[in-house]
Amino acid sequence: MDLNIILGYIGALFVGITLGLIGSGGSILSLPIFVYLFGINPVIATAYSLFTVGLTSLIGSIKNIKLKLIHINTVIYFSFSAAVSVYLTRRYLIELIPDEIISIGELIITKEKFLMLFFALLIYFAGIAMIRKRKDNDAKEKKAYKYSKVLILAEGTVVGFITGLVGAGGGFIIIPVLVLFSKLDMKKAIATSLVIISIKSLFGFIGDIENHIIDWLFLIKFSSISIIGIFIGQAIGLKTDGSKLKKGFGYFIIIVASSILFKEVF
Repeated sequence: MDLNIILGYIGALFVGITLGLIGSGGSILSLPIFVYLFGINPVIATAYSLFTVGLTSLIGSIKNIKLKLIHINTVIYFSFSAAVSVYLTRRYLIELIPDEIISIGELIITKEKFLMLFFALLIYFAGIAMIRKRKDNDAKEKKAYKYSKVLILAEGTVVGFITGLVGAGGGFIIIPVLVLFSKLDMKKAIATSLVIISIKSLFGFIGDIENHIIDWLFLIKFSSISIIGIFIGQAIGLKTDGSKLKKGFGYFIIIVASSILFKEVF
């Protein structure tokens, strides 16, 4: 078996572990794995990322339901707007992006290159956000909470668009929102984030089934390994400081983003 394929399946395990540990970051790993290790077209890779992260998060949420860590009202509001947004993006908007976006001399920005560059910039800033320490402000939190339902609906729409565009689950955006606007502690925010990610990611993937030919055997194999990973991640998470894990992962994805930018530009 080719070394890249072996590394790809090992990567699938880490996709699940990451989701289990911090409730986000699965798609940040899965998209580069699909593109650079398995050689899959970025547009198809975003679809595969949606399915893998969505299914893995869904299975991982079963344990959290039993532990009563999921905030149902937040799941309903956020998931509704995010699911609609991600489906419309995957079903219609992606197809509207031209195959060649910019052509200036020898510089050609194709649809695939644009998606990878946008993805790299997105996770670069996500990495910085994970590293930075959050400062609590009770007055602002109370003011924000007064309008939490509207803000959560709006945030769900934005995250759904990002998810649909680059296949990113958006957990690194969802978790801070849940802590601030729904007043959830970190454990409940991570658990609730997994449910939201699963719903909107799988809804987005429905749009891809209608547009692309899916290699179901490969996708199920990859996702199954990822599901094993999420159970490992959840077990480790019970014994590990989540804030330190998130900070370490932040540094890691900045390295990943820098590698993608270098590869796509040079």
